[in-house]
Amino acid sequence: MPELPHTPPLTFLVASPHLRGSFFGDALILLLDHTEEGAAGLVINQPMDTPVSDLLPDAPDASGTALLGGPVQPQVGWCLYQRPVGAEGELRLVQGLLATTHAETFAQVRASGQPYRLLLGYAGWSAGQLEQETRDGAWLWLEESTPALIWDTPAGECWQAALDRLGVDPSTVASGGAQA
Repeated sequence: MPELPHTPPLTFLVASPHLRGSFFGDALILLLDHTEEGAAGLVINQPMDTPVSDLLPDAPDASGTALLGGPVQPQVGWCLYQRPVGAEGELRLVQGLLATTHAETFAQVRASGQPYRLLLGYAGWSAGQLEQETRDGAWLWLEESTPALIWDTPAGECWQAALDRLGVDPSTVASGGAQA
């Protein structure tokens, strides 16, 4: 099973309080890939108003609410899940966290009964863009050894939980001009 290149163990981008009011306001992003050519990640805490079952007409048993994974290619679905299903297109991120964009693999994940998150789109940065945004104060970086923020924290509480882990109180952060 292939592994995605990323900054080990798990790297999350936590939106600075400066980004409130923008697309990335209060966002928590799972960084999937970060190289000199650019970066890509999934926003894991922006629920859509659309139930998963509405997005998958051939899977009326699908449960949960889809998440907006980012503004790039919102027509592409990503599935995050916990245990391998032995299907094509499984990408192991770390123990207890896999990803796929393959519809057949997603169907096997649903059939396995395990927890999953369905996200539409992803966030992307060109070469040097994420580094510049970080220098501008748009992003805080959080490294975690487990995917607990994804599985054990409700989507609406992820951003604050990440700030708590970093020891950051958003009310004490001076306002600035950071933009993402």
